Amino acid sequence: MEEQAASEAQLQTLRQQNDFLKSNNQELINNMGDLTTLTTKGAENLEKSLESLREKDLMISNLRDAVTRRDSVNLALVQSLKGVLGNLEDDDIEVSVEKGVVFVSISDKLLFRSGSYNVTEAAKRILGKVAKVVNNKPDFEFLVEGHTDNVPFRSGVLVDNWDLSAKRATAVVRVLQNDFKVDPKRMTAAGRSYYVPLVSNTTAANRAKNRRTRIVVLPKLDQFYNMIEEGMKDPAIGGQGN
Repeated sequence: MEEQAASEAQLQTLRQQNDFLKSNNQELINNMGDLTTLTTKGAENLEKSLESLREKDLMISNLRDAVTRRDSVNLALVQSLKGVLGNLEDDDIEVSVEKGVVFVSISDKLLFRSGSYNVTEAAKRILGKVAKVVNNKPDFEFLVEGHTDNVPFRSGVLVDNWDLSAKRATAVVRVLQNDFKVDPKRMTAAGRSYYVPLVSNTTAANRAKNRRTRIVVLPKLDQFYNMIEEGMKDPAIGGQGN
């Protein structure tokens, strides 16, 4: 009887151990299933992340292409302007590119007599050369800015430096429109007074530098955005393409 009881006790223990092992085995199987599911999801998420990175790389590349094309157009424009304006060693005329924009800066002593906003005949020859270039570049718009020094000015209908700078800008725009047939829809006239100086107004020489008219040549924004939009149509980044 004792042996039978011992055997049954041992059998019960073995059954309990077997049940425990079965339970652990099932738990391990379940965990492996969960791990497989997690691994699959992780792989899918990783693939989505990589795809997103590839799309962003293509978008950045297309944006860079648009900027490069804009810079190439600007370089050609600068070369054209320098070609027609001739000797640019003269400090009174400067052609430059800053932050993707072309600037033509002309000293007021070439354009106007002191305190006047009537464009001189000599200045019209210079503006005619600029007009020749911009008339051949219909995809550009431009802003004509008048700048003065900080010496207070008042004369006749002109109240202050704001008035003088604005009058000089509009005088240049009128010459470009009336004498050289530049489309007025492409032009904007602006007076900046003395608030954007090139140098401090502490000396007569510096004040002379600050008295200037600046022509800011701008690619039409819609043209630049069109270049970007064309890049975004790339089928590789989900665009529609043509």
